[in-house]
Amino acid sequence: MRAVASFIIRVMNRIRVVVEPRPYDALVERGLLARAGEVLREWYPAVLTKKADRVLFVVTTPTVNQLWGAKLQRSLKRAGFTAHVLTLPDGERYKKLSTVEMLAEQMVELGADRGAVVVALGGGVVGDCAGFLASMYMRGVDVVQIPTTLLAQVDASIGGKTGVNLRAGKNLVGAFHQPRAVLIDPDVLRTLPDREYCAGLYEAVKCGVIGRPALFELFETQREAILRREPALVEQIVRESVALKAEVVSLDERESGLRMHLNLGHTIGHALEAEGKYRRYLHGEAVAWGMIAIADVAQRIGKLGAESRDRIVAVVHGLSKLPVVDAQPRDIVRRLQSDKKARGGQVRFVIPTAIGKCEVMTGVPDAAVLKAIGGLAR
Repeated sequence: MRAVASFIIRVMNRIRVVVEPRPYDALVERGLLARAGEVLREWYPAVLTKKADRVLFVVTTPTVNQLWGAKLQRSLKRAGFTAHVLTLPDGERYKKLSTVEMLAEQMVELGADRGAVVVALGGGVVGDCAGFLASMYMRGVDVVQIPTTLLAQVDASIGGKTGVNLRAGKNLVGAFHQPRAVLIDPDVLRTLPDREYCAGLYEAVKCGVIGRPALFELFETQREAILRREPALVEQIVRESVALKAEVVSLDERESGLRMHLNLGHTIGHALEAEGKYRRYLHGEAVAWGMIAIADVAQRIGKLGAESRDRIVAVVHGLSKLPVVDAQPRDIVRRLQSDKKARGGQVRFVIPTAIGKCEVMTGVPDAAVLKAIGGLAR
């Protein structure tokens, strides 16, 4: 990945995402949730006047609201905000158009106008649905991302990709809609179940493979401390992953080239998710299997050395036990054709070529893909 120093501003834990027409900051700081209102007041001072032309609509799930909703509401109230809470059910299967329509109807009933601000408090499903809602409501209102899962903190909340799933595949309906800001508090991760935590770690491993070899090595040398959720290490993992994604998005906002590298493991992973009806695998788990499969493909076609392939597999399997793959390889390959990154019937794969480097390829032999996917079930 080429140097991007001129595109990224990092001041302590503030990472700037440089996109037009309005750059924004991702803040990574322990304890930030309790100061969210204070931070948002910097961007929306008008709510402190009698005009109150900005109203906040917090989109979350019942589970997240029970854990962190009160802390956020206290922070917003201290800053002079009034916020309405909108909830959607927990689970990937609710990431669909009907959920977004339901949320939009609630906003209308609550009097939301073009000055409304949507606040996404939750994981990737909440962030994607809330972001898509904000992109469409009255042709576009602001959204602030406050991710509460590791997967959302290191990946989904940054970059403005929003969308929902169709029965045919994942994220097939959506829009680019950059957030006004991203507020990341690593302390909220202490309540994550182990499975959810590890699902997020796989996305951070991905960042290491595509462009942060030092981050990848951290997983090799500090695995036990990472699994214990040592606060300083968790914050470092989040910060480095966010910085990597900010660099990529700043150079290629609309995924015309470089940004596709962020999809390492996702092409096969999305097919696994769809084949499992979005219930069998968490997103990060499907990506983990996808990384293993594509590393195997890369070795088979001579793009990746056996040692690097083994390192990727060892790091992924060293974090947790993944759900067993029982899908038929040909069913997975069939689903690849409907992947939104395919062009003219050609599936585009992100292929690792070394730890820290990758490239986008079409024309990957089906035989190599079938063998790699078949190997996952062993």
